[in-house]
Amino acid sequence: MAANKIRVSLRGISLCKLKFNYPLYFPFRHICQFSTNSHIRSKDWAKVYNERKEKIKALPLPRNINPTTIFANNEVRLANIQVYGFDYDYTLATYKPELYHLLYKLGREMLVTKYTYPDEILDCEFNPNFAVRGLIYDVRKGLLMKMDSYHNIQLGTVYRGCQPVNDEEVITLYEGTHVSLDDMSIFNNTGPMFQLVDLFAPPEICLMANVTEFFITNNIPYDPEYVFHDVRTAVQNVHDSGEFHQKIMENLETYMVKDDKIRKLMDRLVESGKKLFIITNSGFPFVEAGMHYMLGDNWAELFDVIVCRARKPKFFNQDTRPFRLYDPATKEETWDRVRNLMRGKVYMQGNFKSFQHMTGWYGSKVIYLGDHVYTDLRDPSLKQGWRTGAIVPELWNEIEVINTDECKKKVRWLVAIEQLLEEIQIAGSDDGQDLIQQLLEERNELRLFLKSAYNKQFGSLFRTFHNPTYYSRRLARYADIYMSNLTNFLQYSVDHTFYPRRTALPHEPYPFT
Repeated sequence: MAANKIRVSLRGISLCKLKFNYPLYFPFRHICQFSTNSHIRSKDWAKVYNERKEKIKALPLPRNINPTTIFANNEVRLANIQVYGFDYDYTLATYKPELYHLLYKLGREMLVTKYTYPDEILDCEFNPNFAVRGLIYDVRKGLLMKMDSYHNIQLGTVYRGCQPVNDEEVITLYEGTHVSLDDMSIFNNTGPMFQLVDLFAPPEICLMANVTEFFITNNIPYDPEYVFHDVRTAVQNVHDSGEFHQKIMENLETYMVKDDKIRKLMDRLVESGKKLFIITNSGFPFVEAGMHYMLGDNWAELFDVIVCRARKPKFFNQDTRPFRLYDPATKEETWDRVRNLMRGKVYMQGNFKSFQHMTGWYGSKVIYLGDHVYTDLRDPSLKQGWRTGAIVPELWNEIEVINTDECKKKVRWLVAIEQLLEEIQIAGSDDGQDLIQQLLEERNELRLFLKSAYNKQFGSLFRTFHNPTYYSRRLARYADIYMSNLTNFLQYSVDHTFYPRRTALPHEPYPFT
């Protein structure tokens, strides 16, 4: 049996073909191989179906994935990394689910008090199980949806308010399921499709859906573009006003995870001779409160450079805003030109060109870790040559789903069904035509089960039914490595090398056949 097994990478079938394929073992020669020989043409396909099902049931289930693993999209040698940079929110700082409820509540109140939305909006509640991150919102049509890496809408994941839009209407509205590149101009916000990708997105998505649902239910005319921009602006104002941060600072134990392993990781990096820095868009009082809570009084001594209110992504792609020195005692910024970035000082704003010039930290000896694929990772990776790491908290729950026996069985059988469909077509026999419809129906049931296992409405953050999601594509492009939590680094030595998994291309044979 062992000689006939293959570790299948499952391109297009596993959680994410971009280095997240988990091993499903098949006796490849006896189950998955096919040919166009005449004896295949005359097969009893119903018998083949039953035999294959029994053989697959008899196979041992694949091993579990460790959710504290660091996964590689690109080869990274930590021995070459001399400088570690960090974002703050959802990178150094980890938050509890209560934070989403707070942001939703403040955004809801802002809509009513500042944007004159009906008072009944205050009765709308945040549903933590409604949305996943990385969804696309069609600003003009007022539709929330999930999209794959090829700009195809995943049918069954399109919502107007809190109600699903049927497939026929979606196909009519978009003349199919593909969205053009012009409409997907997400980087410069010129197209109508907006990706809700940061880790504060779920409460924002839920608020947008609830407001839309309220207008529809009460027959109140509304323009979806106004609703979108009002909700976006209201949530942003909650951040900009400082109210959101103030609420967190007043109740750190309610909203923040106090993880001693963060301090352990920072100490280990410092003891290994690594340089550390922070570049965050958050203000220093907020950062100081959280870091003091997590790391203690002397937390700032761990870092060689601290930059707050950096205005990312502008920090990485503009060179016009100089650094300003910030005095934590007076909470004021100085007016003198900053010519050196000194340890023990706090700086505001700034730009990458000046940062690089004053630190001498260039290229691949620097790794920057953050949660936002655009704000934190895109420009450092594409323009500046830094290595990058993404913090993806949802990864933990997704792996827990993958590790269930039921999910393993369903994915394995789904792959076998798709292989059998291909065999029947290639055989070209009329005998298998009746079975094809049965297989397609069974395939659809498996897909819907796996989608609901992650999220009933939208499924996995990382994949549609068969392709990586639009988010996955960006994650693979901009992040050399990704992980569920920053402290996952503690499982590896500071000289560890992360090797990406070699994924078979469609025209390549599997290496063990």
